[in-house]
Amino acid sequence: MTIRTATAAELPDLRALEVAAGVLFRDIGMTDIAEHPAPPLEVFERARYDGRLWVAVDDEDRPIGFVLVEIVDGAAHIEQLSVHPDQQGRGLGRVLIDHVGSWATEQGLAGLTLSTFRSVPWNAPYYARLGFVEFPPGELTTGLLAVQAAETAFGLDPEARVFMRRPERDQ
Repeated sequence: MTIRTATAAELPDLRALEVAAGVLFRDIGMTDIAEHPAPPLEVFERARYDGRLWVAVDDEDRPIGFVLVEIVDGAAHIEQLSVHPDQQGRGLGRVLIDHVGSWATEQGLAGLTLSTFRSVPWNAPYYARLGFVEFPPGELTTGLLAVQAAETAFGLDPEARVFMRRPERDQ
């Protein structure tokens, strides 16, 4: 499997990939999440330009998964991780996260953070299996509190969400 930086020409495909991956939420009754549109191309382009957007590609060099990262309070914050439903269960998410972990180490960042749904099986329980732990109550950083406020303004229930971190480690 190859992980590489996304190209500008692939950005519309990544938006479509995110929408396809979101359909799984419909199966568990979270239709508002399943129907939410992908971020605008500008969000993807900024991350690509800054070197914070990677893709996993198939044998024909087509994206089948991606990870978009922001820097939040000195950590690599996984803003979005999406794997096409046809490719799930093959370890692509883990490989993408480990790639970000290696990049974060090279950049001297304090580790990885993310926010996710607490009870969705392919969210918090999955990330826990990859070494992420929940932030203790009251320990969110200023930047993560801003992420939480943005998610809440977007309509996500903060009680259904969890913030997690994985300390910097050798990959």
